[in-house]
Parts: sequence; C-alpha cells; structure tokens
Amino acid sequence: MTTGVTSGVAQTWALSRRSILALWRQPSLVVPSLVFPLFFAALGTASFSRATALPGFPDVDSYLDFALAGAIVQGILFGSTVGATALATDIENGFFDRLLASPSTRTGIIVGRMAGGMAYGGFQTAFFVAVLLPFGLTVKGGLAGALGLIVAGIVLALAVGALMASMALLTGSSEAVQGAFPLLFIALFFSSAFFPRETMSGVYASLADFNPVSYLVEGMRDLVIEGVSASALARAILVPGAMAAGTVFLALRTLRRRLGRA
Repeated sequence: MTTGVTSGVAQTWALSRRSILALWRQPSLVVPSLVFPLFFAALGTASFSRATALPGFPDVDSYLDFALAGAIVQGILFGSTVGATALATDIENGFFDRLLASPSTRTGIIVGRMAGGMAYGGFQTAFFVAVLLPFGLTVKGGLAGALGLIVAGIVLALAVGALMASMALLTGSSEAVQGAFPLLFIALFFSSAFFPRETMSGVYASLADFNPVSYLVEGMRDLVIEGVSASALARAILVPGAMAAGTVFLALRTLRRRLGRA
C-alpha cells in the first residue's frame, strides 16, 4: 500500500515537472501571460490616475496599487488557458492515450497538469509584484501581504486550470479550449478588477456584485492597499479555494467519463 502511494506521488511529480518544463521550454506560450497584464496595468495607470479622486474610490497611493490584483488575475487566466491547451494537444496527438496505456495513475495525469499550472500561477504573481515595485507599487501588507498574494495566485491557478482542463477533457480540442477563453475574460471585466464596485451603477454594478471574481480581487487588493487582515486573506484565498473545490471535482468527473469511453 505504501509502495503504491509512493509510486503514485512520484508519477504525479514527474508529470508536474513535465508540465512546468513544457512552459519553460516554450517561451512564446508564456510571454503573453506575463507581458499583456503588465501592459494593461501600465495603460490603466496612465489613463485612470485621476480616477483615484472619485467619490467611493479606495484610498490608494496610486492607481497602480489598485490595478495590481486585476493584473494578477488576468495573467493567471492567460496562463491557465495555456496549460489546458497543452492538455488538449496531448489528447489530439495521442500522447494522452499513451499515458493511459502506461502504469501511471489516472488522476496523476490531471493532477500533474494542475500542479504545473499552480507553480506557474505562483511565479506569475511574484513576477508581477517584483517588476512593478520599481515603478511605484506599494504593498502595504509587506512581505506577509506579498506571500498572501502568491498563495492566492496559486489557488486561483488551480481553480481556473481545473475548469479549463475539464473543457480539454470534454472536447479533446485545443481550439475549443482557446475559444472558451473569452468567457473567462468576460467574467474578469464584469467584476471590480479595474474599478471599485462603489463607483458602478446599473446592470454593471449588479453583475459585479454577483461575480465571485470581484470578491477574490478585492481580497487581493486589500492586501496591497490596506495590509494583511483576516477579511482580506479569507476573500483572497478562500473564495478561489471554494471555486477550486468545484472545478477540481468537475475535472476529475470529466476524466472518469473520458476513461469510460477509452
């Protein structure tokens, strides 16, 4: 029993390592998920710097502090889609079937892919903070706040990665996975990622109120502009954690259905 567990962990680690190295060896896949969020953060800071004086806008040193959380979430959405696209490509070229024919654990195939995405999500979060600090970013939570952001980024990467992995397993098509990405972006833009809910009105405000992305973004943002608190950590980590519980269950269930057809 112990040997089987040890073997399963080793197999999952090997698949996780493969997932991470695949991203490292193909910079053309990961550069957009690092560059575009920084570009939007810079563009937003230049365009909306005066918006910080609006009634209801949080007390921030600069719009850059406000925009960091949105940039992190945006980058993780990009990165998680890349990982799921790679899984769909494995299905298309037959590598996934070869894995199934091997003695590797079935769940390890998906867990390994998710673990790779989680590692990349943590790296993205740390990268954005490190790059933006010289440009005036202030993290009021200090090192503890930055670590909280990284943990939140890891958990969010798991939630989004599992969701997109479900799409890959369901369709077996990299084009279908890429086609689903705009839906994730819609969820981001109909949230408080780029403007506080206190300044919204009408249908947009209602959608943002019901959007769970708003609450995780606000938790991450509070770590930056207010400091570490139980409320901020709960929203930044527990909200994506709850999302991850549902999406991981969905991914494993979709895997079982695909195995039933194999």
